[in-house]
Amino acid sequence: MAVYTEVSDEQLSDFVERYELGSLLSFKGIAEGVENTNYLVHTDKGPFILTLYEKRVRREDLPFFLGLLEHLADSGLNCPTPLRDREGQIFSELAGRPAAFVTFLEGLWIRRPQALHCSAVGKVLAELHLRGANFSRTRENALSVSSWRPLYLQFGDEANKIVPGLSEHIQEELNVLESVWPESLPRGIIHADLFPDNVFFLGDKLSGLIDFYFACTDMFAYDLAICLNAWCFEPDNSFNVTKARALLKGYGRVRTIEDEEIEALPMLCRGAALRFLLTRVHDWLNTAAEALVRPKDPLEYFRKLRFHRQVSSAREYGLEHGSD
Repeated sequence: MAVYTEVSDEQLSDFVERYELGSLLSFKGIAEGVENTNYLVHTDKGPFILTLYEKRVRREDLPFFLGLLEHLADSGLNCPTPLRDREGQIFSELAGRPAAFVTFLEGLWIRRPQALHCSAVGKVLAELHLRGANFSRTRENALSVSSWRPLYLQFGDEANKIVPGLSEHIQEELNVLESVWPESLPRGIIHADLFPDNVFFLGDKLSGLIDFYFACTDMFAYDLAICLNAWCFEPDNSFNVTKARALLKGYGRVRTIEDEEIEALPMLCRGAALRFLLTRVHDWLNTAAEALVRPKDPLEYFRKLRFHRQVSSAREYGLEHGSD
């Protein structure tokens, strides 16, 4: 179970008392999740999610993350809404960790997404981009191109323990992407981690988005590239252009994808694949065998990167200039 910080009954009861939540009835740890500790908490006013923020989430970033959730929820996007305590605070301290309550979101994530799920994801991603436009805070993407080489240098040739030659492949890709990475594409608030396990469905209807703890200010088309990587490959790592076309068309029906974004899409997809390859290699090499959560396979994103390196235009993702 991915519960890094244990909370006693007494600690949680005292914490619940700070909120207008009624009496504590029960709570249990949530197994899914990698970055933080999460509990499902039941009070006589309903279920809520309690998150304790672990070391990877900086305390100084919490006003951005939780303020963004509050802003998006107020704008009508289906996502967890942070609760403010009796003093108006959006987070406070519990068991030595920053902690916050958010509303419970109904739904399940889809293990084997189909084209209709991808279309819904494209649509909600565009809605997120538009609804975030008047959010007052900004946050630099800490995992954008300028961070990739420093991250690589933390493991360097150790990557070859995973597969021979991996370190050299990463260096080659860094050299290319650092020289051509676009700087002037439309930008604003992006999710930056919209994988299937962060999107809930009730049946075939998308019910909401969760886990905004990589959200930042960056290029909208980069967020699209992350989703193409996350949603449009099959388990055998083959690219499904039907899913990609559905995702991109779903997005384009809400927010027009500009010509320069279309042209940049292959390079952005390469960058998104490299970003997740790098973090997965790092975690694979630095996670102890007795850790609560097994690190994700970095070779999945190495294979995706090799696919994107063969792509010459956005047409191969199912999108052309002038597509709706």
